[in-house]
Amino acid sequence: MTPEQQQAEIRKYYEALYRAWGAQRWWPAETAFEVVVGAYLTQNTAWTNVEKALANLRSAGILSLAGIRRTKRSRLEILLRPSGYFRQKAQRLKTFVAFLDKHYRGSLQLFLSQPTEKLREQLLSLNGVGRETADSILLYAGNHPVFVVDAYTRRILERHAILPASADYEKIRRVFQLALEPTAQEQKDSPVKLPDRIESDVRGAAHAPSAMSTSKRTALVQVYNEMHGLIVGVGKLYCRKSKPNCEQCPLRPFLPPEGPVKQS
Repeated sequence: MTPEQQQAEIRKYYEALYRAWGAQRWWPAETAFEVVVGAYLTQNTAWTNVEKALANLRSAGILSLAGIRRTKRSRLEILLRPSGYFRQKAQRLKTFVAFLDKHYRGSLQLFLSQPTEKLREQLLSLNGVGRETADSILLYAGNHPVFVVDAYTRRILERHAILPASADYEKIRRVFQLALEPTAQEQKDSPVKLPDRIESDVRGAAHAPSAMSTSKRTALVQVYNEMHGLIVGVGKLYCRKSKPNCEQCPLRPFLPPEGPVKQS
């Protein structure tokens, strides 16, 4: 596929999934800091495990910058145990808070108000923050226009013969951003009208509304937000690593005639 064809195909995917499932209300969190914590905790584990760890922090009254700052690492490790790699994650959260204290007077709001590229560079300089984690924080905590590329994205692209799963992260991110910019402009000018009720029990990866998932954002950020959530829904429900269920997937009409490409 040419870059233009790739972009056109991705736009079709967005339209098909959004009309099938509606708003996904990502990221499910009440504060920007909760998004940051979730972005760290979701590394190498399922979101259900992250929710258990977040519930522990919430019950202990420390799901905040001040809470993480004052809690001993040994205690934090116990609370984070359900998320796996809890010792590493406890240290990484401590490192993030210390970074804010040193460079931004302990203010997450001040940090997130910085230019996107500066933020991304600083996040990537922190121990344990890769591109997916950094972009999740930028998009969902800071409402910066950055698309998040995850394993589900790579799998769908390869099986649909758009890009190999091994493609460079930045290349995939760039393709999605160029593809979805026109969609965002269209929605800004003429928002998509969905039926009051989606005629299906399946809603992708949709969550109940939360303070962060319903916060005010630009049309471009909203489209990036929704597309990532929709892709997660496809990956979890249909485009699984083993035994994919292509027959029921809303993206089945877009598969190559010979069927899904086998993963390399």
